[in-house]
Amino acid sequence: MTRLARLEVAQLLAAVDELADLLTDTVDDGASIGFLAPLGRAAAVDWWRERADGVATGQLAVWVASMGERVVGTVSLAFPDKPNSRHRAELVKLMVHRDARGEGLGRRLLTLAEDAAVAAGITLLHLDTETDSPAEHLYRSTGWTRAGVIPDYAASPDGELRPTTLYYKRVGAGTPADAGAGATVRDR
Repeated sequence: MTRLARLEVAQLLAAVDELADLLTDTVDDGASIGFLAPLGRAAAVDWWRERADGVATGQLAVWVASMGERVVGTVSLAFPDKPNSRHRAELVKLMVHRDARGEGLGRRLLTLAEDAAVAAGITLLHLDTETDSPAEHLYRSTGWTRAGVIPDYAASPDGELRPTTLYYKRVGAGTPADAGAGATVRDR
């Protein structure tokens, strides 16, 4: 049974080793999520530790999927700090370990993040993903709208410049004028 949970700062810090294993597995598998291969374990641990400040301030919400004590997936929402953008959030670092793929976990994590965004008063989500990556199928099949492609946006783990596709999704029933509620939920 896979358990999904939002992490507070102490839980995030306690899980950095498991999260680092997930991150290195994802990069080793060729996903373009901001890192070049090979990604060292120490660098992956440090990257996750650096996320703690964002979680503490409410700028970042992190969820994990666990099987027993092992983290097999994660997704995060990054909340802007500007007053004119409190109605939106960026979906970041949706990862599923290779051993846990094909079971719908990516879709469950995506739905969890979307539902949490709605609960936070968010009305617009956005993300970018490597063009023609397997992730694009997931986003298209769950109602995300392709906004466009930026050529040579980021290097793949092997260093090749690749295009990225931008996606957005309107969520919730609110309007941007109603989105002030997003700040209160982030502080939970």
